[in-house]
Amino acid sequence: MAELTRADLGIWLINLDRDTSRLARMQQQLDAMGLDYTRFGAIDGRARADELAPRVNAAAYARNMGQAVSPGHIGCYASHVAVWDQVAQATQPVALILEDDVVFHDDFLDSLDAALAGAAAWDTLRFNCIRAKWPVCQGYLGRYRLNAYIGPFTGNATYLVKRDVAGRLAPAFWPQTRAHDHEMNRFFHHDFRQFGLEPFSSHVDDGGVSTITGTGFDQVRKFAWYRRLPHYRLKAGNYLRRAWWLARNGCLWRRA
Repeated sequence: MAELTRADLGIWLINLDRDTSRLARMQQQLDAMGLDYTRFGAIDGRARADELAPRVNAAAYARNMGQAVSPGHIGCYASHVAVWDQVAQATQPVALILEDDVVFHDDFLDSLDAALAGAAAWDTLRFNCIRAKWPVCQGYLGRYRLNAYIGPFTGNATYLVKRDVAGRLAPAFWPQTRAHDHEMNRFFHHDFRQFGLEPFSSHVDDGGVSTITGTGFDQVRKFAWYRRLPHYRLKAGNYLRRAWWLARNGCLWRRA
């Protein structure tokens, strides 16, 4: 893929209809950067529970995540995959996907331009994280490190995805058996290059009120430790699976 610019970029903002204050805050930030976007009305997992239930393997989710699936996680997952369906039909070759609780750093546009210019080096690229463990530098895009991760790399508030990758992944992500960022972290299964651009140029600030996990994580119900053993085994095994995929694709060894 040749170098890209912002002219090649589509932007989708995921936002629940009721979260008007979040939308206003995001619009203010994006307007200040001169970035036009398409708003995607986020899927409410509770309101559409009956419709979405057949697309969720609740038993597998509990086994893989060590907790029961919540309406928030279902809605978030379905929203991202639905946006990918739209991206796959768009004219732009790459999309920036945003959740509505992002705070952009002063250098975000610099990092975005560097990422687009180096688009040949990645398939999905994150500008923020919840966790980003065991990074392996793949080189530099401008002044930013392009990192692969052997450990967990989660958080989907700000990321780029190529149009063809979105089209390939969207149907493969059903049924839901994990949180969306955890499924993306199985790049070894879906066979795509998932990297991060560090230092990260955005972060999340939801004010302690998440549409996914509730207020102060009050909607999160983790199982007792002994019921989480399958989750821990899977988590440990995924280190090996990620390392093996990275090794086979020449991404495991640090580069200058």
